[in-house]
Amino acid sequence: MQAADRGHTRWGIVLPFLALPVVVLGVLIAGLFLWAWSDDDGTRSGAAATVPCTEALAFGAAERPPTARAHDCTVQRGIDTSYAAVLRMPREDVRDWLRRTYPDAPEPRTGGGVCGALCLDVTHEDGLPSTAEAHVVQVRVEYENAETALVRFSAFTM
Repeated sequence: MQAADRGHTRWGIVLPFLALPVVVLGVLIAGLFLWAWSDDDGTRSGAAATVPCTEALAFGAAERPPTARAHDCTVQRGIDTSYAAVLRMPREDVRDWLRRTYPDAPEPRTGGGVCGALCLDVTHEDGLPSTAEAHVVQVRVEYENAETALVRFSAFTM
């Protein structure tokens, strides 16, 4: 009888007690990863989320001009935050809106290519109001026709 007991170990009793903490720790780690990857709106992972246009413009210390229609307003969050808005407004109102919104900024540039009809880049060093949460505001204007301008507004941190 002793020969049979000699090869028998107590691992059958001890192993479940050792495995339990490993299983619990594994479930906790898996749950942590799932929680970290499951944002409600996806903006932390870099996906664009729709926001109210007043929020997008306010991030760059701007307001919607009364004659403009704002749409396609989004935010992307990651290391930096980036808001974007698209405005359609009368061509003759664009320069006045830019001057009122950014009175200390340089004059908008003109020229084709990437710039479009008008471009304005504003930072805190060259005219961005202190109320802006953004570090940089970029405005790109394209003339759609004789009366209408398409204004692409972006405000972001760096």
